[in-house]
Amino acid sequence: MTLKKYFVSAVFLTTASYAFAQGNGLAGISEATNMVTSYFEPATKLIYAIGAVVGLIGGVKVYGKFASGDPDTSKTAASWFGACIFLIVAATILRSFFL
Repeated sequence: MTLKKYFVSAVFLTTASYAFAQGNGLAGISEATNMVTSYFEPATKLIYAIGAVVGLIGGVKVYGKFASGDPDTSKTAASWFGACIFLIVAATILRSFFL
């Protein structure tokens, strides 16, 4: 009979400790959310800077093709311009989803 009492008290203590441990989950999730959202502003600025560099490189490459008389200049210009637009739109959409 005493073994049954020890078992019941052990189960009770275990479930009671789990019940008390549940309160910190909300605080942890809130802290993680604040940490993740604090990275979006610098990440967005970094993606905009990468887009600017890609645009400059693309402009130089398109100018080089145009100056050499390459007939494929419009395709190259469209691809570089599309890459810049994609970076800017992707950064803006990701920021609007998560903030």
